[in-house]
Amino acid sequence: MITFILNDAPYGNERSYNGLRNAIAVQKKNEPVRVFLMADAVFCALNNQQTPNGYYNIGRMIKSLLKRGADVHT
Repeated sequence: MITFILNDAPYGNERSYNGLRNAIAVQKKNEPVRVFLMADAVFCALNNQQTPNGYYNIGRMIKSLLKRGADVHT
């Protein structure tokens, strides 16, 4: 199992996006994934996010991970 630990807010920089993008890529290789959302990263798991222009919807990325069986913890 590969664990990703995210600490940054969902928008304003690309760190959380890149962490989730990597988690999705690893999961597509049939590797079990665990994601811990800490500090400002807990806002990545909010429902119905208003995505700023030019950013990917982080909430949809979390849902995609969960749908494929990842463990996501806040």
